Amino acid sequence: MIVHVIIPAYNEEESIGLVINDIPKSLVSEIIVCNNNSSDNTSKVAQKAGATVVDQPQKGYGSACLKGMEYIANKPISEQPDVVIFLDGDYSDHPEEMEGMLKEIAENDVDLVIGSRALGNMESGAMMPQQVFGNWLATTLLKLFYNYQFTDLGPFRAIKWAVLKNLGMEDPDFGWTVEMQARAAKAKLNCKEIPVSYRKRVGVSKISGTLKGTVLAGHKILWTIFKLL
Repeated sequence: MIVHVIIPAYNEEESIGLVINDIPKSLVSEIIVCNNNSSDNTSKVAQKAGATVVDQPQKGYGSACLKGMEYIANKPISEQPDVVIFLDGDYSDHPEEMEGMLKEIAENDVDLVIGSRALGNMESGAMMPQQVFGNWLATTLLKLFYNYQFTDLGPFRAIKWAVLKNLGMEDPDFGWTVEMQARAAKAKLNCKEIPVSYRKRVGVSKISGTLKGTVLAGHKILWTIFKLL
């Protein structure tokens, strides 16, 4: 399989090099860092580590991911990947665990693989209590309204590129992950979760580290679930 990695990054100069260095290069043909209007040296560090950097001046997690998709879509068809992996730039995920995700796609024809922190080994304090509760509420609603069982909205995920192109992703910020799962459920895609490890991020979270960010993210996630019904 041809595999591309998309990493949205906003002011992650301390961590982005660590993330890129831990990605198994034998599995991945290109690492795309979507520099989301960073004011630090995220772009320079990422380039030095060997990543392709695309700039997205419009702030927002989803906006950065969409820019990465646009970059891939503009490639010749022969150079486009079979699978895209999304990975955060804060070094909270364990990039080496992507091998398990790719195995599910290659051997079991899974369309979307979610790395579940709830099922895996999560370092104490890696997620704030409000994040844990928010994940539980969102996945419960996905089960109730879409009849799909998820345990997490984890950002570490792998999806077939052909499937991703057809999902109609559009959320520019906090609703990106739940939008993907809701759209996948509506399309009756073959989805699976696998356990992944999760550690405390490097630096301060832009979402859960602030009350405003937590409230906005929670509101957007719930709004996205109901919007897509």
